[in-house]
Amino acid sequence: MSNILHFVRAPLAMIAALALPGVAAAQTVAGPPQGAAPPPDRNSLTIGLGGGIGPDYEGSNETSFQPGGVVQGQVDGFDFQVRGTNLYVDLLRDAPRARTALTLGPVVQVRLERTGKIRDPRVAALGDRKTAVELGAYAGVSQRGVLNRYDSVNVELAFLHDVAGAHRSFLLTPSVSYSTPLSRRTFARAIVSADYVGEGYGRTYFDVTAAGAAASGLAPYAVSGSGFKSAGLTGLVVQDLGGDGRKGLGLFALAGYKRMLGQYADSPIVRDAGSANQGFAVAGLTYSF
Repeated sequence: MSNILHFVRAPLAMIAALALPGVAAAQTVAGPPQGAAPPPDRNSLTIGLGGGIGPDYEGSNETSFQPGGVVQGQVDGFDFQVRGTNLYVDLLRDAPRARTALTLGPVVQVRLERTGKIRDPRVAALGDRKTAVELGAYAGVSQRGVLNRYDSVNVELAFLHDVAGAHRSFLLTPSVSYSTPLSRRTFARAIVSADYVGEGYGRTYFDVTAAGAAASGLAPYAVSGSGFKSAGLTGLVVQDLGGDGRKGLGLFALAGYKRMLGQYADSPIVRDAGSANQGFAVAGLTYSF
């Protein structure tokens, strides 16, 4: 995978998926004290640059440094997010400071899974995969003020389908997150998510054909049907550096773990050449204006 910010969200894969909503929330909750908050700005932009370590491919036991960037903003109250190689647009404009917020909109994603250099010679011998272009939608609901005035619980479901002929299948990603400020300048979020994939996805990235087995030395293997591919937990911390969480510089750090499941973990690509345990860590700078 060429961009670690893609790892968090899409398969969230995936800081993109998770870091940017966190940055946005941090900008809301880390502002002036109660009673002094100005009216919310319905036009904003946050740019983040960073990098970290993540698996060479999904299921790999080798990690490498991977740079990335994110952009998140709001135009007249409509949110958009560019998370690595993903674009999310929220078509629902919620009332300012509403306790319950809904999200619904389109998603466009470019999947670069196993399209670049793979260091494991056995997996490399299976050949490159095509770049996937996935279109879909996501929907969610967020409830604010659950345990304190500024926290929130968010439930989201995203659906994507490849339209470029790479895997010709779908991904369904449910997630639940809890977000809260730790201080006036520090924000934290915890996310639990899973990926349910179609047969085409599984066969593209986890099958070993007879020809592939002869070339790589891995045992032949075929995925059957759809199923839950992975589940994981991610933690995010955002630190405001300028005293106004809506403007200026900030720092973010994100780390996560996911476990490959079922027949996907049993694939020789994971079981023999890689690992079912997948971890990543990301850090960087944000600038908001």
